Amino acid sequence: MLEGKNITLYVTGSIAAYKALILTRFLMKRKANVRVVMTTSAQKFVTPLSFQTLSKNSVLTDQNSGSNFSKIDHIELAQWTDLAIIAPITADFIGKIANGLADDFASSSLLATSAPKIIAPAMNDQMWTNSAVQRNIKILQDDGIRIINPGTGFLAEGYEGTGRMAEPDEIINSIESMFVEHSILEGKKVIVTAGGTRERIDPVRFIGNDSSGKMGYSIAKAFYELGADVTLISGPTKLDPLVGINIVPVTNVKQLKEEVELGFKSCDILVMAAAVADFKPVKTSKQKIKKDPRNDLWEIKLEKTPDILKSIAKIKSTNQIIVGFAAETENIIINATKKLMDKSLDLVVANDVSKPGVGFNGDTNQVTFITKDSKPETTALLSKKEIAELVVKRVENLMNDRKSSK
Repeated sequence: MLEGKNITLYVTGSIAAYKALILTRFLMKRKANVRVVMTTSAQKFVTPLSFQTLSKNSVLTDQNSGSNFSKIDHIELAQWTDLAIIAPITADFIGKIANGLADDFASSSLLATSAPKIIAPAMNDQMWTNSAVQRNIKILQDDGIRIINPGTGFLAEGYEGTGRMAEPDEIINSIESMFVEHSILEGKKVIVTAGGTRERIDPVRFIGNDSSGKMGYSIAKAFYELGADVTLISGPTKLDPLVGINIVPVTNVKQLKEEVELGFKSCDILVMAAAVADFKPVKTSKQKIKKDPRNDLWEIKLEKTPDILKSIAKIKSTNQIIVGFAAETENIIINATKKLMDKSLDLVVANDVSKPGVGFNGDTNQVTFITKDSKPETTALLSKKEIAELVVKRVENLMNDRKSSK
């Protein structure tokens, strides 16, 4: 994602300057072209030679702004830059760029730079909360500069407080997100169902399945990362909640059906990745069913659960996309194609859950994509994260095909 991108890293005078060395290394590992600018005070904490060694480029300072003296260096750097990062940035330097000051090489270069900018502040907690600093931060935000707020931890002053510069991996994530191409999914309302459902036999027993919810959670996250407005309707799982995603917990098929029908009216895309129980007990005991000493057999009468996709198909509009999952153990293509046609689906993601490493509970999966207009395509055995990204890509393709056919 960052390969070949021209990134300028500005380092100002803070004890957190050592983290900028780690950040430089991370950028180089991602094959970015990195040039470093250091203020005079930054050089009191870390030497230019350290950054030069890591970045494979001369470091630009007030004393030596580069070796290409045929050009005005700060303008040449500004025109070269695809993204400018100031990490760490002090309260003093925040004030400079918020007010358009240009009294050294770093501030002059930034003033001439039209590329996107990210800052990662580092300072004492009382300085960070000072009204003047927060006023300058607001100015930078209004100017379109992305702020990576400092974290809470042990400060240079010897106590806990908010002011520590964000960690390099967090900054890298923010940098990479700046280069993500806009997706057709941005702003679309997406419902993803995940996990298994449970149908009660009595207060301590239920009919369920081995679904961990990992596939559905991975799909929800993949949609969210492309800017979609995601609601995750989840059966019981042991997974951590996903930040930024609205999670609606459900337990049984009845609850899942109600939530899907409620949300489907206003959604653009529905992905039914939940492992829905096909049967439920005709009767549920209010008390725990005890063993009968006179009989070694225990019979439970089952009935079909509601078919959620079939009911949704009746109210589906031509603009909506529905993706279904088919967990099979035999006749994968035949059964999945039948599901595609019977339930008016746009895409079926089928898998053979009898195969090792495929389906429930694991971290890997292998699926076959089935649509009305193309031949089935089977993936290799991949991580569920990779499968999720492929599912989302298929949905993007469906949307783009519809857009181009209008």
